[in-house]
Order: sequence, then structure tokens, then C-alpha cells
Amino acid sequence: MKIERPAMAGTLESSDCQVTVEEGEGKVELTLESAVINQFGNQIRKVTLETLHNLGIDDVRITIVDKGALDCTIKARIEGAVYRSLGQKEHLPWGGAIR
Repeated sequence: MKIERPAMAGTLESSDCQVTVEEGEGKVELTLESAVINQFGNQIRKVTLETLHNLGIDDVRITIVDKGALDCTIKARIEGAVYRSLGQKEHLPWGGAIR
């Protein structure tokens, strides 16, 4: 998949994260802001890279502003932002189809 236009998913509420995706420059460029970056930064990066890999995205600029989101929330927000960027509104593979 290729990011077609900038898109965002999530909020800045507690226990959530806001994910923004934009067209990249030939690589995955991750910007992460989190109050718990020292404790969970590596795990957030790992979940992000795995999710992008599973979606077939290898050219993206992704920004995550984390407010204590669980891994499943981070994954869902990344998926939501990617599908919004593609303009895909039907036949979304929710419910564990993306691993």
C-alpha cells in the first residue's frame, strides 16, 4: 500500500493516541511524542513498525502523540489513519485480519 494523502486518527485524550500519516520519502520516518517514552517508547516503536509492515507500508512519515495508549489502541489508530489516507471506506479488514 502507498499513502495517498495525509490522514489522522485518534485523540489526545488520556489512554489514547493521535496518529498522523503522510507520504514518505522512500522509508518509514517515525516521530514519537509520549509522556511515557522512557518506559514504553521501544514497545510503541515496535508495535508501530510491525503494524506498518503488516499493512505493507514501507514509505510513510508517521507521527504519534501518545497519551498512554495500549498496544491494541496504537495498532487500531495506525490502521485507521492508513485506511483514511487511502480513502478506503468499505471492505475494511477489521477484527484481526491484519496481524
